[in-house]
Amino acid sequence: MKKMIVASTSTIFGSGYLEYLLPTLEKHFANVKSIVFIPFARPGGISYEKYTALAKKAFAGIHINVKGLHEFDNYKAAILKAEGIFTGGGNTFELVNQLYKQEVLASLKIAIEKGVPYLGTSAGSNICGVSMMNTNDMPIVYPPSFTTLGSIPFNINAHYLDPVKDSTHMGETRATRIKEFHVFNETPVLGLREGSWLEVNDNNITLQGKYTARVFQQNKVPFEVESGREVVV
Repeated sequence: MKKMIVASTSTIFGSGYLEYLLPTLEKHFANVKSIVFIPFARPGGISYEKYTALAKKAFAGIHINVKGLHEFDNYKAAILKAEGIFTGGGNTFELVNQLYKQEVLASLKIAIEKGVPYLGTSAGSNICGVSMMNTNDMPIVYPPSFTTLGSIPFNINAHYLDPVKDSTHMGETRATRIKEFHVFNETPVLGLREGSWLEVNDNNITLQGKYTARVFQQNKVPFEVESGREVVV
């Protein structure tokens, strides 16, 4: 019985870290006293200690303790015994690299499948899909595989941005990059805008938050999913 929050971002404009999600997280982690935080993505190269401190401060607002995975002697056991799990954002390549290096990807999947409440933001959401191949991040390291948790049956493009009308920027749009992906891959992709998240209850996936999400499928016209609606791809 999967119980997941898969969020596009940890921080929206004008708000503190996880602040906009706290009412949802309070319900999501009801009866949970402590969370294991996976800090491997290291946004901006921040240390595991500083990243964990940031998560601790946010969750203190809803009276939940946070302990970084790096603080445990046995990473696998920590994940399998966790009351709740949070994987933070940053660089998806480094996150996936460390999950493989520390041999905890399978343990994380087992924990999620048995119903341990999970929160992912940005990179921590990218790993929930079939693969990490729709991340926006630079490949700063080379993970053993792009295959990730497969806890949802599509990939996530976090921080999804729509093309800007009349923009003079000559680089690819997110839509263009996803179209390139679909030349070689069949996996559907969900463009998840900042301020929106997926609520996963077993195999039911519902979009929540202020915005619609955009669904991309191979050889099909993209379409929007309204907030509050089930995501079916």
